[in-house]
Amino acid sequence: MNAVKPAAKADPKLANAWKTKAGRDLTEPELMAMPEAEYMNEKQLEFFRAKLQEQKDALLSNAGETTEHLREDTSIVPDPADRATIEEEHALELRTRDRERKLLKKISQSIARIDAGDYGFCDETGEPIGLGRLLARPTATLSLEAQQRRELKQKMFGD
Repeated sequence: MNAVKPAAKADPKLANAWKTKAGRDLTEPELMAMPEAEYMNEKQLEFFRAKLQEQKDALLSNAGETTEHLREDTSIVPDPADRATIEEEHALELRTRDRERKLLKKISQSIARIDAGDYGFCDETGEPIGLGRLLARPTATLSLEAQQRRELKQKMFGD
């Protein structure tokens, strides 16, 4: 994290922008330029709540489009190869939507964590997850180190 500080201090506008803007209006560079002492303050929580809500809304609108797409492609196709292609496309689309359904659940859990005051802190260690990781994966519940340990255990023991 110390490597980010010099770049943040080089532009005082970025470092102080959070003081005058609403959390949902902050940009990612402005968020990263905030002092470490302000980790998970009201503005950061508001930023992540807006980001999660935006993701949730996008996923929900995609789900409606899938229903429409599957409904319009149900016409009977006489050629078996064409029918197989359509069925494979439908299966792929349904797998994608299933992944999105699981992501929706994680998003809802993350919003609940914001409400509970637990957002941004590792489930295992209680340490800050870090802004960079949360920007990349807003639903993260583990710090990078804890996640790497978990993945290594899964690889070794097939959990």
